[in-house]
Amino acid sequence: MLELVIVSLILSLGCPEPASAQNGSTSGEWWRDTFIYQVYPRSFKDSNGDGVGDLNGITSKLDHLADLGVSAVWLSPIYASPMVDFGYDISNFTAVDPTFGTLADFTRLVARAKALKLKVILDFVPNHSSDKHPWFLKSVQKVKPYDEYYIWRDTKMVNDTRQPPNNWLSSFQGSAWEWNNQRKQYYYHQFTRSQPDFNYSSSALQYEMKNILRFWVNLGADGFRVSAANYLVEDSRFLDEPKSWKAPFLPAGDPDSLNHVYTADRDQSYEILQTWRKFLDSLNGTRKLIITEAYTTPYFTMKFYQDGSNIPFNFHLIRNIWKSSGALGFKRILNDYFNELPAGATPNWVTGNHDNHRIGSKLYEAWIDHINMMAGVLPGVGVIYNGDEIGMVERAMTFNETLDPAGINAGALYRLKSRDPSRTPFQWDNSTSAGFSSSNSTWLPVNSNYKTLNLANQKNQTYSHYAVMKKVIGLKQFPVIRNGTTEVVVINFRVAIVRRLQNQVAVLLMNVHKTAARHDIAAFINAPDKMTVYAANSLANISVNSAADLTDLTIGGFGAVVFVNF
Repeated sequence: MLELVIVSLILSLGCPEPASAQNGSTSGEWWRDTFIYQVYPRSFKDSNGDGVGDLNGITSKLDHLADLGVSAVWLSPIYASPMVDFGYDISNFTAVDPTFGTLADFTRLVARAKALKLKVILDFVPNHSSDKHPWFLKSVQKVKPYDEYYIWRDTKMVNDTRQPPNNWLSSFQGSAWEWNNQRKQYYYHQFTRSQPDFNYSSSALQYEMKNILRFWVNLGADGFRVSAANYLVEDSRFLDEPKSWKAPFLPAGDPDSLNHVYTADRDQSYEILQTWRKFLDSLNGTRKLIITEAYTTPYFTMKFYQDGSNIPFNFHLIRNIWKSSGALGFKRILNDYFNELPAGATPNWVTGNHDNHRIGSKLYEAWIDHINMMAGVLPGVGVIYNGDEIGMVERAMTFNETLDPAGINAGALYRLKSRDPSRTPFQWDNSTSAGFSSSNSTWLPVNSNYKTLNLANQKNQTYSHYAVMKKVIGLKQFPVIRNGTTEVVVINFRVAIVRRLQNQVAVLLMNVHKTAARHDIAAFINAPDKMTVYAANSLANISVNSAADLTDLTIGGFGAVVFVNF
């Protein structure tokens, strides 16, 4: 564990030079102390005017990522798919869906990325396929070895009525079992019924998965983000899951009504990950990055470090911060994460993604900069979602506009479940469809605020979200951010994150309240009396590059500032 000392309101974290949790070496680990940028391909840039983003569109905008200073672009699924779950229902794991282009387009994207010194990370979706995948169609017909590629169970008869094998529920509402009349059995699906889960007790399936990884590595992939990594294996006894404390307050079929002790976080899922780690390490070339996505407890998240994941996504920040959190809430969340982090493990900070509410909509728009600046100042890897660097917010959708199956399946509660509002097209400029497409009709509506909230506009502003994001990404190059100690301090209900390395100091001061505050923060944090303003948001009322007196400092309501002495 990292050294933890709490003195009054100070959390002091000894953060020596981080090392790989897998092998004790940082050799070849290009991702350390960088930012990774997630592109949701449907919404990033449309190159052919059909209203849907594509690979050539992404390639045309890679200069934006290089300009930001990120180390890698991570692409959400681009594989052949019927698009029931917009690419997460895959019908061919080694083909590009025509919506996005061709394998040749992908090759060009990789070449352009490499020319710009950007790594390319692909989504790997190993939990399930589409029910249109040839493997599933053969499994239905009991063609070997495909008959065992998926999870099939006989019916349970109750009063002469066919019932699912147990009470397991889909993450997208309702039973996780679907009857197949041709095979005369139920198949299991953690997500939509169009996404049957794989059966990892099949050695033939495991061989197929490695071949998929090899295929994309050979085409230039530098790593993979493993989707739904904690759902790979289920309990072989197929016992009913117990009800959760939430059950009495939820509608029938809501997945939160059960404690998922048999369908998630199984030891065998981690063992499968270990085999992929060893396989990727056996391939020639640079060490491949493995990111794992799992919405689970801190204990199970941290377990991924020891089983092959370089970056087990840390959702603790974006899922546990609320408007009511206050300064102590920020401190507690950071405290909890660092307390769980294994010795030598590289931290990471996910600031948004396609499955979560955008920070500016869930919280305050002013806190967009707070979260982005935290990811820059804190040790480790920052992971940002396209649009967050310009402070995009969600567009409210009617039920008739809703396309996300998670929202559609929720019916009247669609606003609570739909992910569409955070997936609207990127806002490049104030031209047609925000510069995303030449078409006025886009797959999801463009947010009407694009006339003023867009990248082109923000590039001309000193204190825009974009300007702040670019500055804090640049912070990662400095030794004090890469290797310094970390303190989280609460000063009169404001938050300070202090990084130290020998005589170098960097301080992020965040006013999480709407009222201005005046402090002698130098005394609180033992910092130099005079420091330079490295970055500031528009609400801080402090000039970038100016000299600040930390013994008598006023910061505006919802202001956020990074000070440095180097």
